[in-house]
This record gives sequence, C-alpha cells and structure tokens, in this order.
Amino acid sequence: MRKVTTELMDALTLRLAADAIVLLHLAFILWVGLGGLLIGRWPWLAGWHLPAVAWGVFIEITGGVCPLTHWENALRQAAGEAGYTEGFIDHSVLPVIYPAGLTREGQYLIGAGVLALNGVLYGRWLLRYRRRGG
Repeated sequence: MRKVTTELMDALTLRLAADAIVLLHLAFILWVGLGGLLIGRWPWLAGWHLPAVAWGVFIEITGGVCPLTHWENALRQAAGEAGYTEGFIDHSVLPVIYPAGLTREGQYLIGAGVLALNGVLYGRWLLRYRRRGG
C-alpha cells in the first residue's frame, strides 16, 4: 500500500512540475510579446527583454523547439502520461502555447508579429526618450 501511495505521489509531483513548466512557458511568451510595454516605465528591463525577444523570434522562424517543451514532455512521460488530460492547464493554457494546426508559415507570421510589435513599442519609447532630451 505504501509503495502505491509513493508512486502516486511521485506521479502527481511530476505532473505538477510539468504544469509549472507550462505556466513558465506561457509567462515567457507573454514577456516576449508584451514586455516592451514595460520599457517606458522601467527602461532597464530592455536588457532582459530584448534577448528574450531575440530567442522567441529565433525559435519561431527556425521552427525550433524551446527547451521548456522538452522538459515538460520528459516530466509528463516520467509521470506515466501518454498525453495531456483535460485539466485547466491543458485546456486553457496549452492551446495558447501550442495552437492546433500551426504551420511553418504561421510560425513566420508569429515571428514577424513579435518583431513588429516590439519594434513599435521600442520605437515609441525611443521617441519619448529623445523628446525628453535623454
């Protein structure tokens, strides 16, 4: 009985760790896409944001896979999961990170969109900075 309980707890711990990685992944995606909104208030964040943007665009345009995805899948497999179940994380968060039917062209568009959005945000910030005599 104790062995079964330990195995269930181990599987639950691995599943929770995988879910935490999904949430971290979503937070990173939001940071890449929207972090530029914070630069006007805290310009020092650009030093953290710009490398994240570069990584996000690189992953999209090369068709690469983020290491967080590999870690999540490894944890799920270690937990004995064959695939995702329909919990909140799986139903609400995963489709944002891994949209169904995503094509290479779609990835190019995402990468271009991230660049364009951040170009606008940083351009706006630079204009304000120059107007203030910075």
